[in-house]
Amino acid sequence: MDDAANVEFLKKIADGNEAAMHDFFKVFAPIVYAFALNRLSEGADAADVVNDVMLQVWKNAHQFEARSKVKTWVLGIANFKILDVFRKRGRVQLDELDDQIADDVLETGFSEIALEQDAKSIKHCMEKLSQNHRQVVHLAFFEDMAYPEIAETIDCPTGTVKTRMMHAKNNLKRCLQALQAA
Repeated sequence: MDDAANVEFLKKIADGNEAAMHDFFKVFAPIVYAFALNRLSEGADAADVVNDVMLQVWKNAHQFEARSKVKTWVLGIANFKILDVFRKRGRVQLDELDDQIADDVLETGFSEIALEQDAKSIKHCMEKLSQNHRQVVHLAFFEDMAYPEIAETIDCPTGTVKTRMMHAKNNLKRCLQALQAA
């Protein structure tokens, strides 16, 4: 579904159209659930995040200003709800990565290695990544988001996203190479 249709959904939702909210839910609930499950690893928590996000969309659809894609806006809401879950658990990990990084992030051999590995190996290595690294990989490769869009979604500078991606790719490469050598 294109973003123009999603914007129309939000306009109708802002007017109180329950049918539009139902259709919006059918489109975005699976996306939000996958995003939340990737970060939280617990289905019940991910389902709670979906409900919280959809409730916030229902209440605040009128606040969408089309400065970003609807998906980015929704996943941004989801990111804050996920952080709330972590705060409630008392497990917020503050990542103190350097925000200053060259725009030229070197591409590693991740894609070449990933093509040679089976899904189980990739999943194993993804689980070994930190929560922040796993998040940027998921958004970039599974949600097909660009770095600036990821930065807006997770509310951090683009340089931080690039740094996290660089570290994530390096860690994935090392893990996959170790599995291949074993």
